Amino acid sequence: LHFFNPVQLMKLTEVIRTDDTDPKVFELCHEWTKSVGKVGVSCADTPGFIVNRLLVPSLAQAILFVERGDATVGDVDLSMQFGAGHPMGPLHLADYVGLDTTLSILQGWVDNFPDEPAFIVPESLKAMVAAGHLGRKSGQGFYHWEGDKRLGPASESDDKVAA
Repeated sequence: LHFFNPVQLMKLTEVIRTDDTDPKVFELCHEWTKSVGKVGVSCADTPGFIVNRLLVPSLAQAILFVERGDATVGDVDLSMQFGAGHPMGPLHLADYVGLDTTLSILQGWVDNFPDEPAFIVPESLKAMVAAGHLGRKSGQGFYHWEGDKRLGPASESDDKVAA
């Protein structure tokens, strides 16, 4: 079972089936998940399961978008909030989760699955982490932070602030 944080607020639980999972145990996991008020989804044992397999590469793509100079941090985040209905933009989320955590996930996937084209580590992410810019936990990443409060974009050239 893969729960999401904060567990008391997030409704989703991924129920993972491996080659060795007994079908009865798998069904019991689904029943238990429902009994504790969660929504269970089934997934094979694949890197990142469903949510993180889709989410983390999209964070990398957002970072690459800014790295290439195709858009500002603020414009990327605003686009995903108001164009895709996300509660926060991908760069805001990467900062919130921690750029070191995002790097660790991506690097692990690249190392273990080198032929998977969705798994890539942006050079700018490596540089930010090496510089100690870890996002919320260090006070600077793509944005400046005061504790859990996100301030403006860290880049001086990024004059737009995501909502």
